Amino acid sequence: MPRTAPLSPDSLGSAALLTSVAGLLQAWLPRQRWFAGKGRPVTDLTLLSVTELHPGFLHLLVHAQHGAGAPPSGDCYQLLLGIREALPPRLVHAFIGRASQGPLAGLMVYDAFRDPRSTGLLLERLRHPGTVGPLRFERDAQVTVPAGLAPRLLDAEQSNSSVVYGDSYILKVFRRVQAGINPDLEVPWALVRQGCTRVPPPVAWFRTSRPQEATLGVLQPFLPEATDGWTLALKSLTSGRDFTEEAYQLGCATAEVHLALAAAFPSETPSPLQNKQLAAAMTERLAATSQSVPELLPYAPGLRAAFDALAELDSTRPAQRIHGDFHLGQVLRAGRRWFVIDFEGEPARPLAERRRRQSPVRDVAGMLRSFDYAARSRRPWRPAWARRCREAYCAGYAAEAGWDPREEPGLLRGYETDRAVYEVLYEARHRPDWLPVPLAAIARLAEPGRTPSGSGPPAPSFSHNA
Repeated sequence: MPRTAPLSPDSLGSAALLTSVAGLLQAWLPRQRWFAGKGRPVTDLTLLSVTELHPGFLHLLVHAQHGAGAPPSGDCYQLLLGIREALPPRLVHAFIGRASQGPLAGLMVYDAFRDPRSTGLLLERLRHPGTVGPLRFERDAQVTVPAGLAPRLLDAEQSNSSVVYGDSYILKVFRRVQAGINPDLEVPWALVRQGCTRVPPPVAWFRTSRPQEATLGVLQPFLPEATDGWTLALKSLTSGRDFTEEAYQLGCATAEVHLALAAAFPSETPSPLQNKQLAAAMTERLAATSQSVPELLPYAPGLRAAFDALAELDSTRPAQRIHGDFHLGQVLRAGRRWFVIDFEGEPARPLAERRRRQSPVRDVAGMLRSFDYAARSRRPWRPAWARRCREAYCAGYAAEAGWDPREEPGLLRGYETDRAVYEVLYEARHRPDWLPVPLAAIARLAEPGRTPSGSGPPAPSFSHNA
């Protein structure tokens, strides 16, 4: 049975509680898909805050150090822990360990995010705004979330954890927490106020004031009939069906979101110095990745040429808030309409960098890489499919935005090359069998005079029905 009495204030002290859970969490954290220190053990653990949301249900923020050096590397993680004297069979898969010392000695500790009872209680906190310790639960006063929605944990995500309530709402809980407002709350909220209907609006959210202000989770409407763009693209490839109409409409939707973002947040015209700094950062990432992935070394000179060309650009295209990690997995299609989700950006990047104004061409380049990825992930490889999708996507974007990303070839090639370098490092670390996929793009992008969209016939005409 779960504990029926709250823990004492002394038990909730960081020093006391840490004696019970430190060893368990040091072994458990590196095995989680959302743990950022892949391949590195947790060498030290600091409890930053602990809040009892309900008897036997704890909310923790912990700092896990997972590396030596100066300064040591580490991250802040959000945990939901359950405490029981014995686990029922339905929660065996959530078991973390039995505490052997401290205030929880003899009790079982488990991942409460896998307990429907606990995630149901979390929804109740969001339905009834208020403060619990350093945690503050808030919601849109114009929206009423019904009670009794059955929770269902999603297993598909890696950097965060999400639970669906009654196929009506989805709650994303940020596992790796950084100080400040998370873009996945800030950006959709701003887009909704601009009247943009391409993004599910935030309904409720919660944050912490300790150790610093930070966003912890966001509740949004769930689209049960929607399918993500990656799945749809692979189905198209498997069946041999054309995907250019969908790609064109996705380009229109992307431009619509970018226009709303430009209206919601300040923009700026980058200076020649900023282009040089951008190119220098890309060159630095290339050098570091080449040291980690030797397969990249033969292509490095050609890739550097793309960044050198970017450094010499005198682009007048305004920099603005963008998605920041845009690909086919970040869009949903319900009926004939595209929706954009997951505005968090690349979780491994600092929050200030993810909130920085950037060229919308970066998002376009990310989606172009995604079409190429999809085509390369199926046999036989269908480069013509990817080329048609890329051209159709840019055509759709141009029809809505009033300017064509293909008119910025230096910028587009630079961003696409930088994305491919990122993909090489990711695959080398996490999915070595997939490494040939980004390396094929690397070989293409390293060719002298290569344009990102490739060659081929002009994109066909499409109906503007997004």
